[in-house]
Amino acid sequence: MTLTNFSPERRSARLALAAVAVSVVLWASAFVSIRSAGAAYSPGALALGRLLAGTLVLGLLLLIRREGLPPRAARPGIVASGVLWFACYTVALNWGEQQVDAGTAAMIVNIGPILMALLASRFLGEALPPRLIAGMAVSFAGAIAVGLSMSGEGHASVLGVVLCLVAAATYAAGVVLQKPALRHGSPLQVTFFACLVGALACLPFSGQLVSDASHAPASATLNMVYLGVFPTALAFTTWAYALARTSASRMGATTYVVPALVVLMSWVVLDEVPAALTLVGGAICLAGVAVSRSRPAAREGGGVAATGVPAPAEPGAVPPAPDGSAERVD
Repeated sequence: MTLTNFSPERRSARLALAAVAVSVVLWASAFVSIRSAGAAYSPGALALGRLLAGTLVLGLLLLIRREGLPPRAARPGIVASGVLWFACYTVALNWGEQQVDAGTAAMIVNIGPILMALLASRFLGEALPPRLIAGMAVSFAGAIAVGLSMSGEGHASVLGVVLCLVAAATYAAGVVLQKPALRHGSPLQVTFFACLVGALACLPFSGQLVSDASHAPASATLNMVYLGVFPTALAFTTWAYALARTSASRMGATTYVVPALVVLMSWVVLDEVPAALTLVGGAICLAGVAVSRSRPAAREGGGVAATGVPAPAEPGAVPPAPDGSAERVD
């Protein structure tokens, strides 16, 4: 084993990969929970309840770790991502999935990672390597296959399609706007205050939340709390940790693992046996993610090893990411 395996860059890359793996698994589980909670809670009420639970858990963690207010430079990105991603995306997705079938929603929302890559390239200066573009194209094709297999005889209203497009756009914009904030604030700070901003933006739904909670079965309320604690508080924090250490484009491509995981979880938890096309689509999604995260072979005299680990940088310097963007290494 070479010393390269113990380098800070290598450890940071592995920790970031583990963090994003936690995020995508929990976000996949959210689709199962939303099916239960969404039957008893309206879209806005479900979003507010989820964000309040997440804010409470994140606030306790912030107090335990004694992390105060984020630096001023991080606040614009926190507010923007809180409104767009935590609030608008959550409400639009909850509402959109009530207007269109699950397959149509999945196909439209999976435009998000593509929009994210384009926005990151335009506003963050991130490069779009051929492998990343090819991997996202393959994964999107897999997402379409999964969506078509799930559509069946569902319905798709114009309002529902628009809402899913809004969800995809606000998700992509929220991630891109969160990236600069993570250069100044910690992942916990950025996630807590963005979640708080999202909860405040959803306060107009507080009356509906109280009304729905008084009639909702305990299982639906527990699912809403689960959504706040795990897919929100934990998953958004691990996502922020990973996003601070890699490019937004690569992070977006990784989320194409979610459709495949949703298929498997629905099979195991809900006993929904997937069709052959669904399984094929999920496999294609995973193949696309593998392509997007693969590294080119090392070239003689180059600065990247066969393992994809950058060559050691000068003390205090930030090593460049393989796609040309700066990665944070702590």
